[in-house]
Amino acid sequence: MKQKDAFIYGIHPVLEALEAGKTIDKVWMQEGIAGGPLQEIRQELRKRNVLWKQVPVEKLNSLVRGNHQGVVIAVSAVDFARLEDVVASVFEKGEDPFILVLDGVTDVRNFGAIARTAACAGVHALLVPEKGGAAINSDAVKTSAGALFHIPVCRTNSMYNSLKMLRNSGLRIVGASEKGSTDFYQSDFSGPVAVVMGGEESGLTTEVWKLCDMHFRIPIAKGGVDSLNVSVAAGLAMYEVVRQRLAQG
Repeated sequence: MKQKDAFIYGIHPVLEALEAGKTIDKVWMQEGIAGGPLQEIRQELRKRNVLWKQVPVEKLNSLVRGNHQGVVIAVSAVDFARLEDVVASVFEKGEDPFILVLDGVTDVRNFGAIARTAACAGVHALLVPEKGGAAINSDAVKTSAGALFHIPVCRTNSMYNSLKMLRNSGLRIVGASEKGSTDFYQSDFSGPVAVVMGGEESGLTTEVWKLCDMHFRIPIAKGGVDSLNVSVAAGLAMYEVVRQRLAQG
């Protein structure tokens, strides 16, 4: 996997990156330029459903020092895996898949901390949305203490479809929510499972909530703060899965 995220700039380098299938996090294009070589880049971006920002030339100059020719892209810090391939590989090894799903976790430090715990807990893959999630950049890698280089990360443009695929593959979908009916240490995490953690502010989205086979909660002491940091909550949930798997041998 790549060691850090990087900027690529200039017409031909950007086109080569797109043709090579590089994972693009962000694209900045100089405003006021309608046609020319940049139009070819726009067409390639549309084919790949990649959005871009129109920005003043000063913004591009602040990102890179070389001749950017009106376009700069940020390449992801890690390579991404296909969720279907990960699940199939785990089953082929005779193991029960353990997937951690982050439904709208946006803070880079939370994401990195979760990734580090997930790698320690034996999670087979992280599933994150293409849009609306934390940037997977060098800050995330640093916060994860390099764990993001050791655990597959899968991105999806439809969390609903990906969770349906996991369910059809035999995984139970279990979601963390303060509205859950069962405390996490009394919940059944046995067998193939996908644990879903919601975003820092809004929790699980409605469509993900409806797909869950079970909702669990992490109890909060009376008179205390009303919720845990999502990275802490995720750590508790992941290690309850670990505890139950060790107890079952």
